[in-house]
Amino acid sequence: MSYKNQDIVYGLYDDEEILLKAVQVAKDKHLEIMDVFSPFPVHGLDPILGLSESRLHIAGFVYGMLGTLTAFLGMTWIFTKDWPIIFGGKPYWSVPSFIPITFELTVLFASIGMVVSFYIVCGLGPGVVNPTIDNRITDDKFCIAFNKKDVNAQEAESFLRETGASEVNSKIL
Repeated sequence: MSYKNQDIVYGLYDDEEILLKAVQVAKDKHLEIMDVFSPFPVHGLDPILGLSESRLHIAGFVYGMLGTLTAFLGMTWIFTKDWPIIFGGKPYWSVPSFIPITFELTVLFASIGMVVSFYIVCGLGPGVVNPTIDNRITDDKFCIAFNKKDVNAQEAESFLRETGASEVNSKIL
């Protein structure tokens, strides 16, 4: 999601419990929250915001299976068709000897695939510059941001003050 050229009002909170209560109150009042930022994952925030579970683990499974098939089929072809050599009296197609390499390629494909998928979905990567609302969000503050197009700015500011925001600011990203 791109936040460029957005006129926002945001509140900074000192504690995640206060943030959770504020987000719940905002949902009860049907205020349209643009986003919530925190320096670490806040347990229970996703269900309140109505966010669905990530499907990254499904992609990881698919990438892992691709690695497993690549290793297993590659070694099968190499040791039975391309370079059939009997090692230590073992048959050409010795499945137990394939296990270590199969495991390693499964982990390699899953990890690289999930990192690339995560970067693509989140819009990250080399040369990408994302605007920062407030530098303290990555350190010790929690933030609820409202887009001024979606909510009344005065109503959002008063809501943020009432719910315990230590600071309320406006900014154009």
